[in-house]
Amino acid sequence: MMTDNKLILILIPIGIKCCIAVGICLILLGVYFHNFNETIEAMGVKGIIISAVCVAFGLALSLPTKMYLTFILVKRESERSS
Repeated sequence: MMTDNKLILILIPIGIKCCIAVGICLILLGVYFHNFNETIEAMGVKGIIISAVCVAFGLALSLPTKMYLTFILVKRESERSS
C-alpha cells in the first residue's frame, strides 16, 4: 500500500503537467481566436475580450512551468553533487 508521501510525490507532478498543458492550449486557443476565427472577429470588442481571456487564463495556468523546471534542475544538481 502506498503511503501518503509517495502518493503526493506522484500526483503533484501529474497535476502540474496537466495545468501546464491546459495553459498552453488556452494560449494557443486565444491566439487562434484572435488571428484566424472570423466569428470572433465579427463579434467586435466582445470577441477581443474572449480571445484575451483565453490568453490570460492560459498564462496564469502556465506559470507553474518555471517552478517545475526549477525543481527538476535543483533535483538534478543535488543528485550530481552527492
